Amino acid sequence: MRVGCPKEIKNHEYRVGLTPAAVREYVAHGHELIIETGAGSGIDAPDLDYETAGARIVDSAEDVFAAADMVVKVKEPQPQEWAQLRENQILYTYLHLAPDPEQTRGLIGSGVTAVAYETVTDQRGGLPLLAPMSEVAGRLSVQAGARALEKAHGGRGILLGGVPGVAPGKVAIIGGGVVGKEAAKIAIGLGAEVTILDRSIPRLRELDDLFEGRVMTRFSTPTAIDECVFQADLVIGAVLIPGAAAPKLVTRDMLSSMKTGAVLVDVAIDQGGCFETSKATTHAEPTFEIDGVVHYCVANMPGAVPITSAYALNNATLPFGLALADHGLEALKADPHLMAGLNVHRGKITNRAVADSLKTDFVDGPKALAA
Repeated sequence: MRVGCPKEIKNHEYRVGLTPAAVREYVAHGHELIIETGAGSGIDAPDLDYETAGARIVDSAEDVFAAADMVVKVKEPQPQEWAQLRENQILYTYLHLAPDPEQTRGLIGSGVTAVAYETVTDQRGGLPLLAPMSEVAGRLSVQAGARALEKAHGGRGILLGGVPGVAPGKVAIIGGGVVGKEAAKIAIGLGAEVTILDRSIPRLRELDDLFEGRVMTRFSTPTAIDECVFQADLVIGAVLIPGAAAPKLVTRDMLSSMKTGAVLVDVAIDQGGCFETSKATTHAEPTFEIDGVVHYCVANMPGAVPITSAYALNNATLPFGLALADHGLEALKADPHLMAGLNVHRGKITNRAVADSLKTDFVDGPKALAA
């Protein structure tokens, strides 16, 4: 199969869909690799590294899209990219379609088969291709929040860890999954007072055992969210419903009761955000203020640390990518976990959560492939 990887073009996105090490694996499986020149520049991987691994370097993204049977990316295709996709081509990348009807229409119109990293599953019910970026984003969320809390950046002027004789900052983390757990690790490490809210009692037990009493855990109800948000200096939104739009758990009305200069970091922004006032921002302009509350809503947070992120992502995506390259659509039929990643096929939405969020028709993946 001809496998292509273009340079990412989203604002301040420096990751790359295929590292030289991943290219070498594809080549060893007998595939032809086509890489846009400069695709790996953000991770300090020059074209020569890709050529040494066996890839052919081309001058433009147009060359990649025109030649490749499968396109491997990091972020969702931008308008000029989805216009180049075609039927009988596989797109393998993050999509986050639920809050993005425009992209969805573009993929439907292209006829492409789109496999989304964020909905591929594993035998334990996890999301193995989302997990590494959730780990990165969770850790970054506290780092970004701590920076935004500085007075010069519009925040309260709070040091999360405090100092002897001065109380530490309070961090509320809504969602106890991968993002929430990793955020708690960093917040605890900085010396903050941390509360995690989640709807799963078993998960709260796990977190309580993991952190050995260093975090407070609360069952997530509207009342509990109200109380924690009003007291917090930093609130991290870490909720996830796989494939679906994130629920709005912090409303506009709640902002007026929060501390002036408090910070909201919405890690769920790729799925539309879990704060009612969230809107996607970029690394170039990461924050905005509403009612005295600073919002950090960067939609590609892990792009800030591309070397760490790209290699962590490739470690996870490589086995499934090789299966798609080796067997084409048959790989989807053979693996229900990879089939769960199928979001669009020849003009049909094949992920129920995406279809429900967009209020459009759903076609079961196996039936769509059979047709």
